[in-house]
Amino acid sequence: MFGHAMTLSKGGHEGPLGIATADESEYQAFPNESGRNWRQEWLEVPMMVAVLHLPRGARVLEVGCGRGIALPVFARLLAPARLVGLDIDPMLLTEAGQRLKETATRAELIPGDVRDLPFPDESFDVVIDFGTCFHVGRPGDALREITRVLAPGGIFATETKLSQLLAHPVRSKRRRLPWAATAELAPLRRAVLWQSRRRRAM
Repeated sequence: MFGHAMTLSKGGHEGPLGIATADESEYQAFPNESGRNWRQEWLEVPMMVAVLHLPRGARVLEVGCGRGIALPVFARLLAPARLVGLDIDPMLLTEAGQRLKETATRAELIPGDVRDLPFPDESFDVVIDFGTCFHVGRPGDALREITRVLAPGGIFATETKLSQLLAHPVRSKRRRLPWAATAELAPLRRAVLWQSRRRRAM
């Protein structure tokens, strides 16, 4: 079920089982709230897929997949050729693995840091992020890595600043995505709470 472990090359340290974890000052897990999980599964994920017109049959990566709430929904709505969930927290990946088993969802779970993705260049057609890039140190590194693993014409789908403020008003204060870090990601769609960018063919 799990892919290979990795070591952070830019800060952080190895946690249990040799899997890389972030410094405590950079990473704080969100609480497991059943109401929040239900809203994400039945409202937020389907709405994001619909309003951003995410393609079916693509190679899909969710960064910061956490407990895997969204992965079965992506599998159902997008019928992806490949579906991967990545998270830096091995405990959350364990919970995600149980969720995939319970929902009979085929997906890979990979431990890793969004700022140093363990994938070759141009590995995915769609990368999805429900706010992880707003909550890590050096978000510019994360955006550059996401751009690197996207194929030309690939789509990066994420939340807007407004969505983050509504969901996490304290944690999101003064946090923005540094789009200038990667000129290859061109604005594609924006729908109040969600936005997408397309990787330009260089």
